[in-house]
Amino acid sequence: MRIDPASTATAVLTLVGGPANVTSVTHCMTRLRLTLADPTALDEAGLRAVPEVLGLVCDGPHCQVVLGPGVVEEVTEAVAGAVAEAEAAAARAAEGGAEPSDGRSKQGSPQQGSSEQETGVRTALRRVANVFVPLIPALIGCGILSGLNGLLLNAGRLSSLSPALSAIASAFLALIAVFVGINTAREFGGTPVLGGAVAAVVVYPGVAKVTVFGAHLSPGQGGVLGALAAALLATRVEKWVRGRVPGALDVLLTPTVTVLVPGLVTLYGLMYAAGAVATAIGTAANWLLTTAGAAAGLVLGGLFLPLVMLGLHQALIPIHTTLISQQGYTVLLPLLSMAGAGQVGASLAVYVRLRHDGELRTTIRSALPAGLLGVGEPLIYGVCLPLGRPFLTACAGGAAGGAFVGFFAMLGTTVGATAIGPSGWALFPLLTGNRGAGAAVAVYAGGLLTGYVVGFAATYLFGLPRAPRPSAAT
Repeated sequence: MRIDPASTATAVLTLVGGPANVTSVTHCMTRLRLTLADPTALDEAGLRAVPEVLGLVCDGPHCQVVLGPGVVEEVTEAVAGAVAEAEAAAARAAEGGAEPSDGRSKQGSPQQGSSEQETGVRTALRRVANVFVPLIPALIGCGILSGLNGLLLNAGRLSSLSPALSAIASAFLALIAVFVGINTAREFGGTPVLGGAVAAVVVYPGVAKVTVFGAHLSPGQGGVLGALAAALLATRVEKWVRGRVPGALDVLLTPTVTVLVPGLVTLYGLMYAAGAVATAIGTAANWLLTTAGAAAGLVLGGLFLPLVMLGLHQALIPIHTTLISQQGYTVLLPLLSMAGAGQVGASLAVYVRLRHDGELRTTIRSALPAGLLGVGEPLIYGVCLPLGRPFLTACAGGAAGGAFVGFFAMLGTTVGATAIGPSGWALFPLLTGNRGAGAAVAVYAGGLLTGYVVGFAATYLFGLPRAPRPSAAT
């Protein structure tokens, strides 16, 4: 059934306190992400009851409305348009001498009070996710093109087109540090282009002429972690300088100092330190899989659904991106993708067991295709989580699938993804590994099958209460 984005946006905005209560609007692959000036105006029960809303994750002023792929883009556009209209109306009212009503003038009190309720870790993870989530579409597109180029080369076809495909697929990843810098400055209140300018130092070929600790730097050393740190420092420096220089000199001094000081710190400290951290991440991931792959897969596959439920899974994007930059693929994503397989198996068991619950079976039928393609929120919020125990048995299925993939890593066959974003069946075009795409696809398919079977069996046997047997008297 085709939804009306405008009516859905209107319903959402009404239940979050109106467009004047919304201070920022973004989205990821499945979720509309709102920041509210006054979180107490949110009607959680009403918002969950909206038919198009698949789930809701709220953390202080930050509200994630799960809408699903495709739908979320259209609804976000409608919501952003309504919020922009409210802001324009408030600006006109302010110019006319009236009190602004967009919530921003009152933001200090409620926003600050709500933010104080957040833990430092949750806040940091959310803001890091906000930096990297907008990059996912490009990572997906370039990853698929890279995989396609590899298949064509292996098949000996269109070899003349390969350099062009390689350039298109690799250009974004080669310059991803610049985009990370731009998004970091935007997220933390700096000037985006200045954040990008400082982060560009990380990937500039000329850094090879710079000597630090007796060795020449390498372009790209530190990767996205170095770019994140450089842009964050640039934002801090920019704010410090802007608050201290005369207005007449601001346009000259602020950008100059903002680029110079963080640029030098990046060259002579951050690139080296971030490079060491990035190397440690790659070494740790490889060691973990080769020495304790089954146990690692068990834990990662079993715990990923709760992370998705809380909206914290996006905080892993910097680690995935670092591994892709280093090794050409991330070995963690295929393990984490097994969580979705466990949930598909659990939902199928619910479908079989609850034959008389027509509404729930309809929900499962509509959400299952998305679940097979790796979009787990419809099944999480529509099936497994409301029923309780099937959510736990779905985690068991994910743990079994992760252990399967991890076991083969211990045997010497690693499975990696050349891009992030897709999972489930949608991850097949992006798979590769140390023994080629064929072996990676086979192991990954075996992990999915294991997750389906264990999730189904655990849910069928233990995930739902059995109907009481009729007594002898009846």
